Amino acid sequence: MTSYLSSKPRYEILDGLRGVAAVMVLVYHICEPHWGQTTQPVAHGYLAVDFFFVLSGFVIGYAYDDRWSNGLSLKEFLKRRITRLHPMVILSAMINLVCMAFLMGGIIFPDVSWGIVLLAWVLSMLMIPGLGGQVFLISGTQWTLFYEYLANKFYDLPVRKWLKKNW
Repeated sequence: MTSYLSSKPRYEILDGLRGVAAVMVLVYHICEPHWGQTTQPVAHGYLAVDFFFVLSGFVIGYAYDDRWSNGLSLKEFLKRRITRLHPMVILSAMINLVCMAFLMGGIIFPDVSWGIVLLAWVLSMLMIPGLGGQVFLISGTQWTLFYEYLANKFYDLPVRKWLKKNW
């Protein structure tokens, strides 16, 4: 696998742009509680999520399109993507659980019980969205990874086959 990856040219500029987009989103989320959405230093930093997804779609397509022709199965593709993405899901859920432990009973979450927090944590670890307002209760930003999971699942379905036939 290493020889295959080294045989394709790498676009370092895309890696850099993805990194800048990720940092913009991080700064946006850190600043949002203090300055609000419109008065903070990166008021439109949330748009970097869309930019990041577009770049990621290109990078994933570039990395995997040749492999489909060489017999990569949907199961193997999903296994590779989950192996790459799910450690971040687990890390995020763990960090958010610790944060919730400090915030419970205070001004922000005065009436939240441990039962609800643990249920939200388990759902978050398993990438099972909740119903209602916020899709992932313990990790509000996890929806981005959830949609990346969905995009990866549908990657080998009609869209990729249509693109291959028509482009």
